Amino acid sequence: MNTSTDRIERQILLRATRDKVWHALVDAESFGDWFGMKLQGQRFVAGETTSGHLTYPGYEHLLCELQIERVEPKHLFSYRWHPYAIDPDGDYAHEPTTLVEFLLEDHADGILLRLVESGFDHIPLARRAEAWRMNSSGWDQQMQNIQRYLAGR
Repeated sequence: MNTSTDRIERQILLRATRDKVWHALVDAESFGDWFGMKLQGQRFVAGETTSGHLTYPGYEHLLCELQIERVEPKHLFSYRWHPYAIDPDGDYAHEPTTLVEFLLEDHADGILLRLVESGFDHIPLARRAEAWRMNSSGWDQQMQNIQRYLAGR
């Protein structure tokens, strides 16, 4: 496994309380608001799958499924999904998933949010590089999205 191609890591310092950051991550509707998914009326429960359509223009037809792995209150939230699964005719059900982990750490100026998405080396070779590239740039945007979301609260 090559860690430089197997995982994406990002972090951002959020000037918000741990409670507010945690709520933005694990309240499904709040998560959907900043992440870009319709998750009204849903909950994130370890061991269950949650799904919603993306809300980004041009991608509204895509249904995204999150298999919730762990919810460790105010510390760790993780789920599995099929990275960059955007072909509406593609069957991703038999592909391995990647693991997305959000970790919260106290910092003098707020909460340091660490994001790790791992498992790209198991994605089929034909999709692997593009999935890594697109998710890498996508996480850059998502870190800014959660920061803006929290600043507006």
